[in-house]
Amino acid sequence: MPYLLNTQKHKGMKTFYTVILLTISNTFMTLAWYGHLFWKGKLGFFEKMGLFGVILLSWAIALFEYIFQVPANKIGHKENDGPFTMFELKTLQEFISISVFMFFLIFVFKEEKPSWNHYLGILLMIAGVFFVFKKF
Repeated sequence: MPYLLNTQKHKGMKTFYTVILLTISNTFMTLAWYGHLFWKGKLGFFEKMGLFGVILLSWAIALFEYIFQVPANKIGHKENDGPFTMFELKTLQEFISISVFMFFLIFVFKEEKPSWNHYLGILLMIAGVFFVFKKF
């Protein structure tokens, strides 16, 4: 498998793996950063946990973020025969991050309903992604 990922023919697969791994990574990141806010009133042990306990739990969840994020960047970076520059990887990660967050906000947390300005902001981010990846 590592041999296949190092051939020019499989750059499309490297793009796919990078996006999938970044999506999984950002799912864990969203849970680590915001999950304790959502589950505080729903899971009893959060009530007794205190800030230090929540930090440790978030770090434990964030470990899985890094388990997926580091390989995503390694597979996707041009220096490793991947399709993305470092700037493109960061742009892609930020776009995936906000997309995963919006998914959780709307379908899982259901605490806030995004308004028109949130959607406009996302459209502007999409335009930003377009300009970062556009070769002029």
